[in-house]
Amino acid sequence: MPEAGCRVAVIGASARRVARALVIAGIGLVTASAPARAQSPQDTAREIERYREAVADSSPGELWEIRGEDLWKTRRGPNKVSLEQCDLGEGPGVVAGALARLPRWFADAGRVMDLETRLLHCMVTLQGFEAAALQRQAFGSGEQRSDFEALSAWIAAESRGRTLVPPLDHPAEQAAWRLGRELFFVRGGTHDFACTTCHAQSGRRIRLQELPNLSRPEEARRVLVTWPAYRVSQGEMRTLQWRMNDCFRQQRFPDLVFGSDVSVALLSYLLNNARGAALAGPGVRR
Repeated sequence: MPEAGCRVAVIGASARRVARALVIAGIGLVTASAPARAQSPQDTAREIERYREAVADSSPGELWEIRGEDLWKTRRGPNKVSLEQCDLGEGPGVVAGALARLPRWFADAGRVMDLETRLLHCMVTLQGFEAAALQRQAFGSGEQRSDFEALSAWIAAESRGRTLVPPLDHPAEQAAWRLGRELFFVRGGTHDFACTTCHAQSGRRIRLQELPNLSRPEEARRVLVTWPAYRVSQGEMRTLQWRMNDCFRQQRFPDLVFGSDVSVALLSYLLNNARGAALAGPGVRR
């Protein structure tokens, strides 16, 4: 009972922080959007950044972090085991700092994996879940959630402040980076879009949304280290795999396969562009 009481207290405290964050978010949205017509793009960008800073200390993402830690430690799946023997690259069960060195080559899987892909691997090999069933729900949509958002949020929080240094020593890591770089420039789909359509020039916007030039390290560092992120407009935590799939949707490409070599390659290229920055996730995005 004392343990249960502590958990209720923690959740209650987090709920109060969430309430504060939502109030701040509402104020921030008004501040960021109301005067936008009279302000320059630079002024608007500063207001949006002030809003993000205001909600950062009381992010609703804390609720996902709490659930993620529970999911990591709870015996689940057909095999009734926890994820505490999952090796994220720093040794079985080591979570702190693991995100700072992903994506990376995993010999037991014979491929390069980012965080969500590695979690998928562990949930299948350790816990006995079916990969296809996990992949079908992994991206989430609307109110649909998967376990990946919560697990990613907690693991990101455990690496907050660590320097992002994805390894590029293994030939497969180098190949993934090269493939990701090529994919970043590929045009296709019904609108002949590419990642570069939105993310290869500085100072561009869609309405109030800044479009960072992800080919420039200084801009990639500012954005990529905040993922996974709580999306205020959706009221949900989202992963980087989800962000890649949403970009594919906006490009009018076929749906991205969760954990595919294409998704991992793109993330390898982008996260290596952000190399050297301090991880700051889970962040807060529009």
